[in-house]
Amino acid sequence: MRTKGLVASFVLVSLGVIAAGCGAGGSSPVMTTIAEKKVGENLAVAISNPEGKLKNGEQEIGLKFTDGSGNPVEISAASLNFNMPAMGSMAEMNDPATLNTTSTPGEFAGKVKLQMAGEWIAQISYEGEETGKTTMEVTAY
Repeated sequence: MRTKGLVASFVLVSLGVIAAGCGAGGSSPVMTTIAEKKVGENLAVAISNPEGKLKNGEQEIGLKFTDGSGNPVEISAASLNFNMPAMGSMAEMNDPATLNTTSTPGEFAGKVKLQMAGEWIAQISYEGEETGKTTMEVTAY
């Protein structure tokens, strides 16, 4: 009787581990917009991450390009750098994000490690259906 209980427990725990592994590896985290800016007449760019706010340290980051109706815009390459200008004796800081394309046109996912909390300038460059550069002020907590 005790053996059947141990086997049943083992099977249930194993199934739970397998289910958790399948869920974690197969999907991307839900991204929440941190900052958004309209660029030109028919292009908007948004920075996002799972928490909806930047933080000091390493984190996932998303960059999304859409038209005036919220539809994806085909952007084939993009870069995102976080810049904090020099202040007093503190030197200028630049923390570039590593971005990868996703299966959705105009959406990029990656990681960034911000050196400290504070006011940053997000510097964005992009090429594709539209090409250009823009900046946004963002705060890391």
